[in-house]
Amino acid sequence: MRLQSVQDALQKKHITFTYTEVEGCGSIDFTHRGLGYHIWEYADRDTPSGVETNLMHAGKSEDVEGDYEATLCGWIEQYF
Repeated sequence: MRLQSVQDALQKKHITFTYTEVEGCGSIDFTHRGLGYHIWEYADRDTPSGVETNLMHAGKSEDVEGDYEATLCGWIEQYF
């Protein structure tokens, strides 16, 4: 299972989400206060290397690379 720390952060905030995994990349979708959010992991050479997400701006997606799980968990703790 991928994105485990992100899933833990969402559960801690009591946010219901759906998780899927395709070809070794995790995907999380959820709704919060009527807005839809996504976290879609992508791979570079079969190794997850980043995510596309709209956590910061519900209407606009952005890529996060590097230690993206820590970044996402920080955003979830701060903004949700």
